Amino acid sequence: EEDFERAVEDGLRLSKRLVLPGGAAPPRPHAGMDRYGAPDAAAASSLLPVAPMAYAVVTDPAAVDSPDVPSYQPHVYGRLSPPALIPLQMREVELRVDCAAGCATAEVTLVARWWLHCLTRSRDCDCRLVVPMGEEGSILGAEVTVGKKSYNTHVVDVDGNSPVKIVKTESGGILKSQFFQLTIPQVVGGEDIFATIRWSQKLLYDNGQFSVDIPFRFPHYVNPLPKLFTKKEKIQLTVNSGVSKEVLLQGTSHPLKEKTRQGEKLFFLHEAVVENWSIKDFTFSYSVYSGDVSGGVLVQRSTLRDYDDRDIFSIFLLPGNNQKRKIFRKAVVFIVDTSGSMQGKPIENVKNAISTAVSELEEGDYFNIVTFNDELHSFSSCLEKVNGKTTENAINWMNLNFVAQGGTDIMHPLTEALALLSNSDGALPQIFLVTDGSVEDERNICRTVKTQLTNKGSISPRISTFGLGSYCNHYFLRMLASIGKGHYDAAFDTGSIEGRILQWFQKASSTIVADISIDVTKHTQEFEVDCEYIPDISAKYPLFVSGRFRGELPETLYAEGYLSDMSKISIELKVQHIKDIPLDKTIVY
Repeated sequence: EEDFERAVEDGLRLSKRLVLPGGAAPPRPHAGMDRYGAPDAAAASSLLPVAPMAYAVVTDPAAVDSPDVPSYQPHVYGRLSPPALIPLQMREVELRVDCAAGCATAEVTLVARWWLHCLTRSRDCDCRLVVPMGEEGSILGAEVTVGKKSYNTHVVDVDGNSPVKIVKTESGGILKSQFFQLTIPQVVGGEDIFATIRWSQKLLYDNGQFSVDIPFRFPHYVNPLPKLFTKKEKIQLTVNSGVSKEVLLQGTSHPLKEKTRQGEKLFFLHEAVVENWSIKDFTFSYSVYSGDVSGGVLVQRSTLRDYDDRDIFSIFLLPGNNQKRKIFRKAVVFIVDTSGSMQGKPIENVKNAISTAVSELEEGDYFNIVTFNDELHSFSSCLEKVNGKTTENAINWMNLNFVAQGGTDIMHPLTEALALLSNSDGALPQIFLVTDGSVEDERNICRTVKTQLTNKGSISPRISTFGLGSYCNHYFLRMLASIGKGHYDAAFDTGSIEGRILQWFQKASSTIVADISIDVTKHTQEFEVDCEYIPDISAKYPLFVSGRFRGELPETLYAEGYLSDMSKISIELKVQHIKDIPLDKTIVY
């Protein structure tokens, strides 16, 4: 990240050689101020892109000049190593967003045209496209045309069994987990780069509202001369709620107009000639009115191009707005990795998050805290009842015992936590595991935990897992959470640890319906789902289960589960056969 920002800063400094009005580099943001003028050193001086951007990769500063009106430039000696990155001016942009609440996913398509405005026509250079993606963004594909040359992405088998020949290059890579990066070779000065880039990202959900947040803040130096180019901004938004409930619009960042509304599907459009490209992210939020838990089933037929000829399904359950639904009492054990790799900000941020989580437990709940490295340390020898005194004692204990040292041993604290929860006094037993390490013998751990949970009956301990950093074994944590009917989440940079842990804890600890079962096997063959067991329904977040099947589903299915008073609830799920929501692209199974 630092190398990238330094290269962009060099590029902005180098672009001062251009004679184009408005082509001068902008001053860097004042240290300690965010874009709203508030104190925020972390967001202050970043040159990482906050909108899809294209950059000229310049190694020879003498090549920098206007391609249309060459100017006199003083001779420049030497080469730039590493190369400078000059942000390219953008001539056209169109954003298309398809939101599917039934799988909590937005498919985003960006169509843009950039102009290599900073290189003389007698020279060429590589150009780099960088696309920031929103929550859990995943690239779906990219097509680029430059002159008579065209490029497109292709999914390949990394083991070498793909029919597509892979050309190894040093110019690719990922800046961070939410950035996609693509390099276009040998673009001639003055040429246009036409790009269509598609990605998916998760819809956000908070307090009954779905929302989408697309990075769409363009710096002013990508605006071309207004006298030469008319800037036309176009945004299309399609919302498919997936249910025949009333959809209430809550807010939008850009002036969208509703064009059509057909059943569960709404279409919006914003189209205008603008003086400058968008300087704010595209956001849109809406709610689906429901007085109680509701849901549905989306089904997409397989196609001839599909590698798997089974049909795809997505089952979703929304928590609704019934204030009478009570949250299960909780018996919680926090398991926290305090190995040496957690030293510094990670252990401090985790301690702050767990302290807040303990403070949010309610009277009548039970809890304990276990830290592990080469040794095991527990706050108490048994589950403690939540009250002011035990909460204060736990926070003081964490201040003394959250010390990073030693190795990682996960099975031992899991066994200890399961033993602590063997008598949870009628509360829903839950384990919250936080770690940044990889472990050995993962299969045996999963197999052992699965056996222990099966022996504990229907209301067995839930296991939710949280991974820190890119070296953590995230696949193992996903599997462990799936076996434990829990929730998985992760943070890949220290700045997001505290917020994401709290969000993860609140979602997993707000259970309103437990032990969900959906009887679909009698209607299908080769039924495959994306999780070992169906998680509980949280008051804070919808539940989604997806997979593939062969057979014919009836018009209605029913999900059954238990409420906090152990009474049964049955939820009607209407089956919809859809064509306009690409489930094969937006869900993982």
